[in-house]
Order: sequence, then structure tokens, then C-alpha cells
Amino acid sequence: MNSILQVENLTKSFGDLVLFENISFGLAEGQRVGLIAKNGSGKSTLLNILSGKEGYDSGHIAFRRDLRVGYLEQDPHYPEELTVLEACFWHGNAVTALIKEYERCMETEGHPGLDDLLARMEHEKAWEYEQKAKQILSQLKIFDFGQRVGSLSGGQLKRVALANTLITEPELLILDEPTNHLDLDMTEWLEEYLRRNSLSLLMVTHDRYFLDRVCSEIMELDGHALYQYKGNYSYYLEKRQERMEAKTAEIERANNLYRTELEWMRRMPQARGHKARYREEAFYELEKVAKQRFRDDNVKLDVKASYIGSKIFEADHLYKSFGDLKILDDFSYIFARYEKMGIIGNNGTGKSTFIKILMGQVQPDSGTLDIGETVRFGYYSQEGLQFDEQMKVIDVVQNIAEVIELGDGKRLTASQFLQHFLFTPEKQHSYVYKLSGGERRRLYLCTVLMRNPNFLVLDEPTNDLDIVTLNVLEEYLRGFRGCVIVVSHDRYFMDKVVDHLLVFNGQGDIRDFPGNYTQYRDWREVKEQQDKEKERLAAKPQEEKTRRVRPEGKRRMTFKERKEFEALEQEIAVLEQEKKEIEDALCSGTLSVAELTEKSKRLPVLTDEIDGKTMRWLELSEIEES
Repeated sequence: MNSILQVENLTKSFGDLVLFENISFGLAEGQRVGLIAKNGSGKSTLLNILSGKEGYDSGHIAFRRDLRVGYLEQDPHYPEELTVLEACFWHGNAVTALIKEYERCMETEGHPGLDDLLARMEHEKAWEYEQKAKQILSQLKIFDFGQRVGSLSGGQLKRVALANTLITEPELLILDEPTNHLDLDMTEWLEEYLRRNSLSLLMVTHDRYFLDRVCSEIMELDGHALYQYKGNYSYYLEKRQERMEAKTAEIERANNLYRTELEWMRRMPQARGHKARYREEAFYELEKVAKQRFRDDNVKLDVKASYIGSKIFEADHLYKSFGDLKILDDFSYIFARYEKMGIIGNNGTGKSTFIKILMGQVQPDSGTLDIGETVRFGYYSQEGLQFDEQMKVIDVVQNIAEVIELGDGKRLTASQFLQHFLFTPEKQHSYVYKLSGGERRRLYLCTVLMRNPNFLVLDEPTNDLDIVTLNVLEEYLRGFRGCVIVVSHDRYFMDKVVDHLLVFNGQGDIRDFPGNYTQYRDWREVKEQQDKEKERLAAKPQEEKTRRVRPEGKRRMTFKERKEFEALEQEIAVLEQEKKEIEDALCSGTLSVAELTEKSKRLPVLTDEIDGKTMRWLELSEIEES
């Protein structure tokens, strides 16, 4: 494969903080690489360096000449006066430049050079470009193409920036957290878009299903160094564990040898000059290895949950709407003790509003919400991520509590607690404004959990958290002795944490599904296939169903055909009854996941059997009539 990017001995630091040192890697045509690292390790900085938005200390970066590069940064910025469609062409290519040149020509009196421009527009197929931009924006749920950028939310702006990046048709696509602010449908569309295009890809994402399905190689930034794995995310997990075990064994061996060599170095200093010089040099190299502090830094979320009673909350006939937009329409629900609920649905269907009603921040139009006396909420929201930029990290935590109870009589000081969240003593005494986006979210999570809640309400907790933190947060939530509600577009996270879903379909249509996201997705695919088959059969002319080639002349049924005709009547009745029972059960909401899957698979088989037997019955009945 032809090389399109080569990075050699790249080093970047901020003062005393070294992000990476002498790292080297390359990208070839068609290569799809996912970049993984803990928050604050320099993932976004590396992408900014490659895109030319940030400098570096030393090293060399070489792109293939004339390579088209598209870059989606984590926090994109556009002039506020641009429309959505104009923003799509803001960071463009030769075609977008041509479109702008054409627009300037049309605004100039006399339209100088119009004939040449029209020919070039035709040659470059620029007339289709705007339509393609609108198609991509529509897939990303942006429909008002004339809306000003200044009025967009942060999530909408990120989606416009993604459309801008894709429309330029780059040969190398660099993406920093592309699935943030995408709902599940949009994420799956982007996943499929990237899979069917032949572009090269370098991407940072916390979405592990997305990573697994789109990328074929993983690069990990760890301890200032870069490690490469020729496989997807699942392969990376296996090989990373092997690397960690090998590194631990290397340090242990070095420590054993170091003790022996240290004793030799300390003996008879005056005679050391007569010893082999190479042994002294080898000793200092050995000392570097032995004194490494190799740790697989994990976030320890072993925090005590307060006691929670049997009554959690009861929603009784809740209604909520904003004009014509219905959020809750006669919604009733009794939440059970230790329940772990996931909430999914497209943006704008009311997920966050429902959470705010539960938290008392928004009032329903009518209905009641009765919350148990022992419930102690821990609420992680997008709006809650606000700190005094000039405070030190340690002060943020100490303002909540000097000492944190872990249960079983164990206690931690604020500083010790922060170390469990990967905040080193140096980082604890750093100011909040110096933290990366992921580090801020980790600090916010820390402030939520340290209050010992027994009911966690997490609204998009996975955005900007690194994969190491996500893995341990998942394990903590699975063992959490309390209640959990999670609103998330992270499919992997939902699969590991929740035991059932509330699916927000919009306009107050809310369904309870007894399983995780993957099980729901499988069920939905089966249901969509059934609906398509029903539409196909309904659209088929009735006469086509009953049409057959009949021989000339009349004949009567044979004895065998008569018996078959009578048996078919009974068989069709039995099958119709079974079909009705399955359809009623599927609508009841009481089935387990296994039963739901089994009955969903049986229904199309039943439909085919009934259609086949009905056709045969019609053929025989026509013989009888003749």
C-alpha cells in the first residue's frame, strides 16, 4: 500500500508535562486506525498537530503531496453569521472553491467569465454538490439549511462540522470524537458511511462498537510512548493485556537483578575504576527499568451507596408538551428497587426533559410524580459540568467533603479519593482551566459519586470519557447497590449496564423493552422486515393472489384433493389463531427477551405458512366451484 502520512520522532510537551516523546508511525492508503489513550495523554493534541492547528517540539511530519485531508475537531468553530449550508462549504476543496467563485460571478454585474465557470461547474459535477450536502445534513437530522450558525446548539454545530468534513470528500479523514452528539440512528448511519467508502481514517472515539466495526488497527498512547496493534478493538484488548503482563514481568526481573548490581556498585568505591566500564553503564540502564512505576491505572469507583427503601418513584398519568411537541402523553410507571434503566431515542424526543421532570427541574403539565423518602439522587448532566476555572482540582472536591465514606468503616481523604480517579498529586494542585475535556468530566463524575447517592441519574455520561474510565464505570454501575437511569448513545455502555430500556419514539410514544440495546436492535430489525412484508402483501392486487392457470373444461375434485381441502380449512384456522396469540403477546410488553426473540422469529414463518395454505385452498375451491 502507498504511504500517505509518515510521522517520525514526534515530541510534544507543555512545560514540565510531556505528552509524548519520540513517537513514530505511518498511515497507508485505505488504513483505518483508532487512537486510544487516557484523558490528558494528548490524543486531541496529536490530531491538532497533524492538522496543522498546533505546533510540536521536535520531529518530522510528511504527508503525500496533494493529499486531501479532512479534520473534524472536538470543538469546531464557525463565523456566527454563516448559514448551515454556507458552513458546509467553509472548509472546502476545489469544488467548493469553484461554487464560491460561481456565486461571486452571479453577484457581479455583467457576470464576467460565466461561460467558462459553467463549463467547469459541469465538468466538476458541482451542481450535485449542494444536493449531496443537504443529503448528509438530513442524515444528521439538520433540516433548516438557512439557520444561522450562531443559533445552533453545541451538538448541532458538531454535526454541521461533521457534514462539512464529509462533503469535502477527503482521502484522509481525521476525526476527534465523531459520535459525540449523534443519536443511535445517526451513529449507525456514519458507521455504514465510513465502512463503504475507501478513504483512510485516523480517529479518536470512546464508542467501542463504532471502533470495532470501523477500524482495523489500534494505536495506543501510553506513558509518553505509542503502541500499535494490527487488529480491531477486541484484538487490542487481548494484546494490551499481554503487553501489560510482559512489562510487569520485565520490571520484576529488573528489580531482582538491580539489587545484585547495586550491591556490587557499593562495594569498594576506590576499586571501581578497575571494573569493566560497560557494567557501570549497564547498571544505570537497568536502574531506569527497575524504577519504572508501571501501573494499569484504573479508576476505583468503590463508593458506598446510601440505604434505599422499597419505594423509589411512581409516575401517575404524566403529561408534558411544548406547543405541538408531546413529550409525555399519559405516562405512568412504577420504578423498582435496584432497577437499572436505559433511555434511548432520537434527539428531540424528550429524554432529557423526562429526566428533568424526575429531578424536579421541570414541572409536568398534569399528573403526579411521587418520590420515595429515602431516595438520594446523584445527577450527572450536560449542564452540570461547570466549575470555577480559577479553582484548584483539590479545592473543588474539598468544598464538598474533606473525607469520603467508602463503607465497611473505610474512609479516604479528598486527595486520596482524587488519586483513585487518576488525578496525581501534581494534577490535584493544578487549576481547573488546565484540565482536558475528559479530565473535567472525570472530576465532575467524582463530585457526583462522592456524595454517596443511592439513585444515579446519568445524562450522557460517556461523552469525552476515555475507554479506561468507561470500563471501570461500567463495572461499578453493574455492582451498584442502588437504582440507575442512564441516557446514552453509547451502545456498548448500555449493553453492559442496563437491564431494560425505555424507548422514546417521539410525540409521547414511549415503549418499555425488556433487554439491552443490542437485543432491542435485533428485535427492531425483525419487526421492520415483518412490516415491509405486510406492506408488500397489502400492495399486491387481490386478483394476483388468486390468479392461476386453469385447464380448459370442467373437472371435479379427486378423493385425495377433497381430503386435502377439508384439512386445509382446519390447518389455516389453527395457524390464524396461533398468529393472533403471538401478535397479542408481542404487544403486551410482558415477554422476556428470549420469548420476544423466539416469537418475533416465529411470526414471519407463520405468515408464509398461512399464505401458502390459503393459496392452495383457493386453487382447490375453484375446482369445487367449477
